[in-house]
Amino acid sequence: MNTKSNPWISLTLFAIAMGLLETIVVIYLRELYYPEGFAFPVKAMESHIVTIELFRELATIVMLVTIGIISGRNFTSRFAWFLYSFAIWDIFYYIFLKVLVQWPESLLTWDILFLIPLTWTGPVLAPVVNSLTMILLAAFLIKANSKQNFPLKLFEWALLLIGSVIIIIAYTQEYVAFMMKRFTFQELLGRGNVNDMISYASTFIPLSFNWILFLSGVMMHVLAIGSFGMRRWGNLKM
Repeated sequence: MNTKSNPWISLTLFAIAMGLLETIVVIYLRELYYPEGFAFPVKAMESHIVTIELFRELATIVMLVTIGIISGRNFTSRFAWFLYSFAIWDIFYYIFLKVLVQWPESLLTWDILFLIPLTWTGPVLAPVVNSLTMILLAAFLIKANSKQNFPLKLFEWALLLIGSVIIIIAYTQEYVAFMMKRFTFQELLGRGNVNDMISYASTFIPLSFNWILFLSGVMMHVLAIGSFGMRRWGNLKM
């Protein structure tokens, strides 16, 4: 099988394996820091462990970007393979957590999703929705660019970018509002006392998720996907 020209199976296996590896690392962390169970408020880790976690997350993104670069034939297809690998990795991360440690209890269970540049929190359902739209967009882009260049238009990029910013705000706004009761935004971005911020953050309990804001961002992604799909379909009919 030529994995360069048809890398679906290889990249799917790679992303699933990454998801399993991520799950195993998280299980280790939870056994060490949360043996009584993972729930908010989250027990504070030492500052050097938090730093290591940031590098682990960064390394994960670098790995996914790299596999996209290796697999694609142009910028659009490389971006698409990155999205596809990211989405499969994320979905199977939660699948393996459920299988191995029976967590999350439901799709509405709260989780810490990301730490860069600030903490992202939300119900598990939210990143799963994002992953599904990423898979849909990736499939459209990969199919359209399999034999020729068929890039996204500027306004489609704008929809994706603005939608992503809106979604990130939905993930971070409650945490940021909580932290800014005590720290300035500049301190949150790394200019404050790390130990003080970690200690205060350990008292954070998410209370509500802005589904309206989140879904408005998702809708912008869907509009971008729809626009691209219609252009591609129109191009094929010509």
